[in-house]
Amino acid sequence: MRIVTRPDFDGIVCAVLLYDVADITAPIAWVEPSQIQKNEVSIKKGDILANLPFHENCSLWFDHHHSNRVDVPFEGLFRVAPSAAGLVYEYYKERLSRDFSELVAQADKIDAADLSADEVARPEDHPYILLSMTIVNHDWSEAPYWNLLVDLLGRLPIDRVMAHDAVQARCRQTIEDNRNLAAHLKKHTTLYGHVAVTDFRALDVAPTGNRFLAYSLFPEAVVSVKIRHPAEDRSRVIVSVGHSIFNRGCNVNVGEMLSQFEGGGHRGAGACTFLADKADDYIPRIIDVLVKNEENDTA
Repeated sequence: MRIVTRPDFDGIVCAVLLYDVADITAPIAWVEPSQIQKNEVSIKKGDILANLPFHENCSLWFDHHHSNRVDVPFEGLFRVAPSAAGLVYEYYKERLSRDFSELVAQADKIDAADLSADEVARPEDHPYILLSMTIVNHDWSEAPYWNLLVDLLGRLPIDRVMAHDAVQARCRQTIEDNRNLAAHLKKHTTLYGHVAVTDFRALDVAPTGNRFLAYSLFPEAVVSVKIRHPAEDRSRVIVSVGHSIFNRGCNVNVGEMLSQFEGGGHRGAGACTFLADKADDYIPRIIDVLVKNEENDTA
């Protein structure tokens, strides 16, 4: 049995819970949603798919993204919810070996971007939030660190997790990355009315850091768009879109919109990945939808 999940805080908490209750016999397969959508990953019987789109070969599926809803029978649990980890917790609550309620509540909070201005401005004062920011999910060489977090969070309270040497080193780097990201956001962001568009394609490496920082730096924006190339792959483009967590005036269902551009996600946040030669077509259309700011829910 194998866990197949996404390398973000929600996916890591899903893996923590699944390791606690399931007979996991293979290493975690860390994949991105687009890899499932485009059949770039082999999903087999016995796989537990979490925080990712459905695949007909999996034995169990847990997800909460609006755009991933299916109308075929499956084992597991799907519901639009703050996190996939919360659904795994609900499904297995009576079988868990210890109380994971605090960890799951934090996964709900972080994945739903239910954060205060102070939590965004000073994540170093909020352990779970800072820890979530150390997960750089576009660099696959980071997989040993993701596996380490699954192990630590499965065994230890948060204060002992944060005291681990490797975690402390990542936290120090993340705090520095957040400072650098602010400067890059100011330089590479253009406002189209209420839409803040950050384009990092001109940079050799897209800066990482606090994904909520743009909402603080551009308070007039109700939605942000971040455009970048995957690490060491300029043949593809990633576009991430998110409703502002402070200026809540965006009417667009982001996951529904991005499902038309080879992606998906939640109502308030999502991403798509496509070949770079489609960028001149896709990106203006995405921005146009966001500028018009019309309701597009179909559910």
